[in-house]
Amino acid sequence: MTSNTTTSSPLVMGYEVVIGFETHAQLSTQSKIFSRASTAFGAEPNTQACAVDLALPGTLPVMNKGAVERAIEFGLAVGSHIAPKSIFARKNYFYPDLPKGYQISQFEIPVVQGGAVEFFMPSVHGVAEKKSVRLVRAHLEEDAGKSLHEDFIGQTGIDLNRAGTPLLEIVTEPDMRSSTEAVAYAKELHKIVTWIGICDGNMQEGSFRCDANVSVRKPGGPLGTRREIKNLNSFKFMQQAMDYEVRWQIAQIEDGHAIEQATVLFNPDTGQTRAMRTKEDAADYRYFPDPDLPPLCISEQWIQQVRSLMAELPRVMAQRFVRDYGLPDYDATQLTQSKATAAYFEETAKDCGQSKLASNWIMGEVSRRMNAEDIGIEAAPVKPEQLATLLHRISDNTISNNAARQVFDALWCGEGSDVDAIIEAKALKQMNDTGALEKIVDDAIAANSKNVAEFKAGNEKALNALVGQIMKASKGKANPQQVNDLLRNKLGT
Repeated sequence: MTSNTTTSSPLVMGYEVVIGFETHAQLSTQSKIFSRASTAFGAEPNTQACAVDLALPGTLPVMNKGAVERAIEFGLAVGSHIAPKSIFARKNYFYPDLPKGYQISQFEIPVVQGGAVEFFMPSVHGVAEKKSVRLVRAHLEEDAGKSLHEDFIGQTGIDLNRAGTPLLEIVTEPDMRSSTEAVAYAKELHKIVTWIGICDGNMQEGSFRCDANVSVRKPGGPLGTRREIKNLNSFKFMQQAMDYEVRWQIAQIEDGHAIEQATVLFNPDTGQTRAMRTKEDAADYRYFPDPDLPPLCISEQWIQQVRSLMAELPRVMAQRFVRDYGLPDYDATQLTQSKATAAYFEETAKDCGQSKLASNWIMGEVSRRMNAEDIGIEAAPVKPEQLATLLHRISDNTISNNAARQVFDALWCGEGSDVDAIIEAKALKQMNDTGALEKIVDDAIAANSKNVAEFKAGNEKALNALVGQIMKASKGKANPQQVNDLLRNKLGT
């Protein structure tokens, strides 16, 4: 995979934006990475921290096999190299919610190496650009506890329930060149980890947390000094934080100030970032191999066993949709944003035999209504078999596209469940009487001599005016394409 080139990168006030991501995905194991304590969310503080998590003397960590298998699954999903031998290290720092005084992580030899995440940028004027962000690594580590600053009368409480929770930290190259591109990457990564089931993706509960390393530079210049925005737990705040940070850094540089490497937090109430501490480098953490954990050895047989149990990946399914259903790459990618959406499409397409029409309606009317009501496709009132019947009625010219939208709205709002019954009740069938339609067309030609003359003189818009008159006279029941063909035939074009 190649990185994004800088030649086509959008500029902000004459500066190029450079963004890299570090994402902590909480792995979906029932117990912690080095102990048997539960990882369930929402328990009373300090009720799910065992002796190992508390680092009591004499306790030793034991590797959670399920966490390793989830790391392998992720590596396979993004085309990474799975290290046959990786090492756990101690990352030393002192903080109240870190009982051991160090975090068990991986440094020099991570379990997942390389790979890439591919995605489409939001389409502009109907054109969607495909992007690829390279991954440096993904490594296993344990989470720290949590400091609680509220309801303690000016003091801080420590909840160690999260201490030892298994994380996969996914690190990218600095390949992204805008906040929009970075959010698109984060959404694709979120889709991947939830699709393969290694993470529940619940951002509100901290299961999927992103840190954005943001810097700016003049085009073609060396990389600027980065500032790391920590713990971004919503896509909306993610974009706001990066946009503010970019503007702030440019303003500082333009005012003659140097950017200092730092860790910053985003305040959604003010829409601003603020420095939390000077950013550490690897040397500050004094990494060294953890003497209590042997090297993690992963055989090719183990990798193949994990691979054999994995569900069809979204990128593989998208390729199949292109191959088997004849869809464009963009449609296939959008329809594989979730398993539920993909299943909805496949059932609809198989029932109606109109793959592209099914894709258009799911990405159009179905998505529009779901977004307006903030629901997932699982809760959509219109079921695949109903949509398939509706699309049949469009393709066999029973109803027009406009009439189909009326039927769809009726289905969505619960005004009926049978497509044909709604068509009959609303009298939406297109005219099939050729003689009656020809009379309406002849009457329109006779009554609109000016439009006829303009069309014959080369004005195509005049034909649209005639079609409009005919559709009005037929109360919308004429087939627009049939009307168009009849008009051109009768007007000699």
